[in-house]
Amino acid sequence: MSAQDDRNTRTTVRTITDLARLAGVSPGTVSRALAGKSLVNAKTRDKIVSLAREHGFRPNQMASGLRRQKTGVIGVVIPLGHDSRQQISDTFFMTLLGFLADELTREGYDLMLRRVVPETDPDWLDRFIGCGMIDGVIVIGQSDQFERIEDVADGYDAMVVWGNHTEGQRHCVVGTDNRLGGRLAAERLVAAGAKQIAFLGDTTAIEFAARFAGADDVVRRMNLPPIITLPTHLSPDRASEEIAAHMAAIAGRVDGIFAATDTLAALCLTALRERGIAVPDDVRLVGFDDLPIARQTVPPLTTVRQDIGAGARGLVDLLLRRMAGEQTESLVLPPQLTVRQTA
Repeated sequence: MSAQDDRNTRTTVRTITDLARLAGVSPGTVSRALAGKSLVNAKTRDKIVSLAREHGFRPNQMASGLRRQKTGVIGVVIPLGHDSRQQISDTFFMTLLGFLADELTREGYDLMLRRVVPETDPDWLDRFIGCGMIDGVIVIGQSDQFERIEDVADGYDAMVVWGNHTEGQRHCVVGTDNRLGGRLAAERLVAAGAKQIAFLGDTTAIEFAARFAGADDVVRRMNLPPIITLPTHLSPDRASEEIAAHMAAIAGRVDGIFAATDTLAALCLTALRERGIAVPDDVRLVGFDDLPIARQTVPPLTTVRQDIGAGARGLVDLLLRRMAGEQTESLVLPPQLTVRQTA
């Protein structure tokens, strides 16, 4: 076989995931090895570096290349691993993106937005970072991609994530204390007279799982019946139908509902109204986010407020500091109960 034929039959190595597959290790191990982290033993590190050199792979996907080539653009990516049909036009995304655009413009940066479905693009984060068109990246939501984000964080510093903070995690996050928010929601429902609570949302999503866990803390502490979970997608073409089915299934059994988002809470109000169930007389309802829609529902929605504007400022501030070489801690924002008329 000629040298040319040999080159043509070589495995193409474009991303850290490609190199990890070739080396028989995880992408996180490759990230740590290329970053010179001592967590990787010398033999494995040497093997990875040798393979990277052999295949002409340079970790320009990582921080070093991006620091040398400033673009004036910050990448913002929304991974939808938990619900591939959710839309960027979702009110929460649009609210946060609006604040981010304002903050980045004020700092002299443009914004490049991507929506990704990890199931069909497993290398989504490596490819975005390595595209050569951005100076840093903000990830909106951990979805079901926590480990993928952790792996990349081992070798790439210029990244901040909106999401839930877990003790010991390696990626830098900005977000609300979701578990505390869940406690506030459940405590309000109980104070308003609820004895059987249901949780409306997908508890496989990290932030929603923390909100559910907080509500569960309260129910257990007060020796109330276990929370009934009502798994619900966030895509509008599915949520309305699912919520209508849930309301039919729990009619007469539940007197308090904690919706994982204000959008789900608003759809829940509609479904309850269609069944002739009065809020808050028959069922108390609490949402989460305090989006503009929470003040516009009938009746106005009691909800847990997360300061999205402060979150956007925190994301941009921490990202710029990390791009300058600073190691930053995560920022966890306090939630606030906003009492209106549904509970």
